[in-house]
Amino acid sequence: MNKPTTLYFDGGCRPNPGVMETATMLRGVAEIRTGLGQGDNEDAEWSAALHALERAKAAGLSDIVLLGDSLSVIRQATDRQPTRRPWLARFRAEAATFDRVRLRHVGRKRNLAGIALEAMRRGY
Repeated sequence: MNKPTTLYFDGGCRPNPGVMETATMLRGVAEIRTGLGQGDNEDAEWSAALHALERAKAAGLSDIVLLGDSLSVIRQATDRQPTRRPWLARFRAEAATFDRVRLRHVGRKRNLAGIALEAMRRGY
C-alpha cells in the first residue's frame, strides 16, 4: 500500500469579501491562483480545497491528505458543521474520484500554502 501524499491548501481575499486567490503546496511546489472572482474568505478556502484536489488528480495521486487552516471548511467537509451546500457537493464529487481523501487542520503558521500565498502578496 502506498503512503498517502500530503497537500496544503489556503485561500483568501482582500478585502473580505473581494477578489479571491488560492494556493496549494504539493511536494514542495507552490501553485498560486489569483483573480478568481468575487467571494468571501470561506468561498476562497473552498476554492483552495478544490484546487488541491485538481492538483492531486493531475499528479495521478489516489490517497491524499489535505491540510488547511480553515476549521470551518474542514468541519463542513467532514460533516461536523452546517454546510455551504454548493461547495460541499462539488468537493464531494471531486473527492469521490480518489481512493482516499482525508482532511486535517493545521495551524496557520504551519500551513505551507498559506505561507506561499502571503509571500506572493508581499512580493517575495
